[in-house]
Amino acid sequence: MTRLILGGVAVAIALAAVPGMLAAQPKPSVPERAGVNSTLGIAPSTQDFVTQAAISDMAEIESSKLAATKTDGKTKAFAEKMIKDHTETSIELKGLVTGGKVKATLPTEMDAAHKSKIDKLKSLSGASFAKEYDDMQVAAHKDAVSLFERYANGGENAELKAFAAKTLPHLQMHLKMAEDLKK
Repeated sequence: MTRLILGGVAVAIALAAVPGMLAAQPKPSVPERAGVNSTLGIAPSTQDFVTQAAISDMAEIESSKLAATKTDGKTKAFAEKMIKDHTETSIELKGLVTGGKVKATLPTEMDAAHKSKIDKLKSLSGASFAKEYDDMQVAAHKDAVSLFERYANGGENAELKAFAAKTLPHLQMHLKMAEDLKK
């Protein structure tokens, strides 16, 4: 009987720990994920901004690492710049969050949609890789410009607003560079 009770207690303790162990990655809110906020020009919440900016940086870095090995010329140079610039913004964003200036949770990995795009890139080579990478860069930087612009103009956290405003011109330059790759 004692074994049964102790076994039950052990199971209860283990089950109580499961929610913490299964703590989900932060996900953007439905209006942010669906693009409603972007369409309406509504600033993302601080958590949405941090999540999307961090995941975007991860995707930029991973896709550009692939491009740096699978391409040459203008595309390779662009990819190397994306790795450098997005690594820097990742470090700066992480510093704001871990330093306590921004109350948010950083994602530790890309979401399924971004992972899928990276997986698709991994399967391509040559001209099909370059076209997919170029298209991905234009779309990603349009999204990033919108995200950073909306947060810089109406975000909740002053430190993060300053980061978004400071980073925005670089993202706008990246978008122009990505569009030029397609020419």
